[in-house]
Amino acid sequence: MSSKPSPGARIAAALRRFPIYVDPSYASALPAADRRRLAARLKKMPVPTFIVLVPLVQGGTWNDDKQLATVVHSRLGRDGIFVTFHESTDELMGHEWGGDHAADDAAWAVNWDDSLDGASLAARLTRLTDLIASGTATKVYQQESAEIDRKYQAHLKSSAPRPAKDDGGAGLALPLAAGGAGVAVAAVAGVLLWRRRRMAAVRRTAGEGLLLPRTVFATAGKASEDQLREQASREVIAFGELLDGSTAPDGERAGALMTRALDAYQAAAKTLDGAKGVPDLAGVLVLLDQGRDALASARALSEGKGEVPPSPLCFFNPLHGDGPDEVDWRPLGSRRRLHVHACRACARAARARETPDMLMDRRDGRDVPYFEADPARSVWAETGYGQLRDDLIHRILRGDLNKR
Repeated sequence: MSSKPSPGARIAAALRRFPIYVDPSYASALPAADRRRLAARLKKMPVPTFIVLVPLVQGGTWNDDKQLATVVHSRLGRDGIFVTFHESTDELMGHEWGGDHAADDAAWAVNWDDSLDGASLAARLTRLTDLIASGTATKVYQQESAEIDRKYQAHLKSSAPRPAKDDGGAGLALPLAAGGAGVAVAAVAGVLLWRRRRMAAVRRTAGEGLLLPRTVFATAGKASEDQLREQASREVIAFGELLDGSTAPDGERAGALMTRALDAYQAAAKTLDGAKGVPDLAGVLVLLDQGRDALASARALSEGKGEVPPSPLCFFNPLHGDGPDEVDWRPLGSRRRLHVHACRACARAARARETPDMLMDRRDGRDVPYFEADPARSVWAETGYGQLRDDLIHRILRGDLNKR
């Protein structure tokens, strides 16, 4: 007696006959006529492209889009682009095997396109496929991301609290001001996108004014250490002002997140004060990113919304920004295999068994990848900037930065 095929096998079997699979619960969202029109467009795509629309529910058949796409790709046995929902029917996600056609950029360009708010699912899928087919997905994504950054900076500038003339510098920013207020924050050329943020359960919109600004040096090699220090100093001050203007949130979980945000601020300020090079300054930005995510989640919970899911940074160099790709990677000469998040370029290099663009650390008179430093002497190597361990903030506060 043959066993019943798995959900992944059933979807793969359906995709061999028709490139679009829609769960019955979403049938009305993408009617049959729309599916036929989309299928005709998929025939003109540069690589095989499949659309799989099923519910994603924690504890259900499919927990998340990555699991769904990975299983269906494996069962289908064919490389290409797999388009799924992200965490709701309002957001799409692009996954790709065997090529690089910026499917994820295309998906987020659609998710962030204000002109598509309220548009039909068919219209959004059509736009996504057009971006991939035209080769403009990354360009459009970057334009939309830059516009969000512009609005964020304008909002931050207009809403930043102005200290009273005789406040004596009181507030959460005081510890930093005492040690770093004299640092002149210069206009630094060559700044690019700091984060490639995913839009998740809570939209990371410019109006929130809480998440880490996206402008920072593309890599440490494109800016001097002094310039990076100025950028880190400015971001610590800005986060301190945000915290100083925040009220205590309601609820146990929101309170715990607020405490984490405060701890991250203190850890970032402490790291900045003792920073001895680019790896430490990168750590400042990582800690600020964790703190701002916690603050945004605390405020979201207080407003009856969901938490802001954190986006892991690139393991190989956090200054690359978000690490949307997951890779299994084994350092040279090590038997330990790591499952880490990486930016697209580093993930591509790691999968090709090439050397990713790693953040270097100066140890014993020579430059080595930061994660190859002695963990007993480097909190960044020990924690992978928070990817290998989730207690980075605690370790900084207890003084691990000075154990070198």
